[in-house]
Amino acid sequence: MPEHPFAPFVRILGKGPHLSRPLTLDEARAAGRMIMDGAVEPEQLGAFLCLLRVKIETPDELAGLALAVRESMTVPSPRPAVDIDWPSYAGKARRAPLFILAALLLAQNGLSIAMHGTEGHTAGRVYTEETLARLGVPAATSLTDAAGQLARRHFTFMPLGLLHPRLPDLMELKWLLGVRSPLHSVLRHVNPFDARLTLVSVFHPNYRPLHRDAALAMGQRDIACFKGDGGEVERRPEKPCLVEGLRDGCVFSEEWPPTLDMAGAGDSPLDPDYLAGLWRGACADPLAEAAVTGTAALVLRCAGRAGSFAEAEALARKLWAGRRRDGGLAA
Repeated sequence: MPEHPFAPFVRILGKGPHLSRPLTLDEARAAGRMIMDGAVEPEQLGAFLCLLRVKIETPDELAGLALAVRESMTVPSPRPAVDIDWPSYAGKARRAPLFILAALLLAQNGLSIAMHGTEGHTAGRVYTEETLARLGVPAATSLTDAAGQLARRHFTFMPLGLLHPRLPDLMELKWLLGVRSPLHSVLRHVNPFDARLTLVSVFHPNYRPLHRDAALAMGQRDIACFKGDGGEVERRPEKPCLVEGLRDGCVFSEEWPPTLDMAGAGDSPLDPDYLAGLWRGACADPLAEAAVTGTAALVLRCAGRAGSFAEAEALARKLWAGRRRDGGLAA
């Protein structure tokens, strides 16, 4: 029986401690294209993903797989102009998803934001799509619809299945394999509309340089990686925040100091009504508002809209104070 065309990729990763090696970018790209085309047997796919997971993906492997996903998508032509690609795949379990208010605040002030994500893959968490819907901000129904939303309000949320119909099934393999697959990291680099700046939040600090170097391998010029609250792109204002990434193609690393002295700060409600109340000024929560403005400040700085920490923080607070409270969050 002839060898299956995907078998060499599994063999490269799985020949043992002395003979196995990482995939090159081109090998990962070819393997990823076969996966996206459905040209891989289930046994091969499970073995491939678990082998990558056990050894931890290299930047070239992440880059090659992300490029394969991008090449499998059908996006509107011309692509809409987007400032920021904002992946949202973790969900929130303890604190409200305050990053959503930061993103909508920036969009209300002219930064074009393409957010994409999935929901429901981990019990006990609230996810971005359902929260946005409760706030009156509907998800896009197609990539063409996403482009239209960006033109109308500088913001869109794209459910994972819009990027490619095979991706939700690949994400759901967590429940079959028992571990998260590298897809969770890969999706943070898909950047469907080729935004200039990509934002990446990590659970584990050692993944910051991994994502930075993957972006470099893909030719991305601007990326900001940091350990966000709950794995989402959300700054914790009571803690220092180390950001690593690329700025105009050059590696950078900078630590943002805390903006609040609130040791032992508690959780906040996960109910979207709480977020709506914050936006409209119906309730006051200094920690939550600092998380919103702190996240917005970080994005403003990395997007080139502010030249320093202090300038970014001041601008974010000014935007928050001047937000349009009565026109709805989708305005």
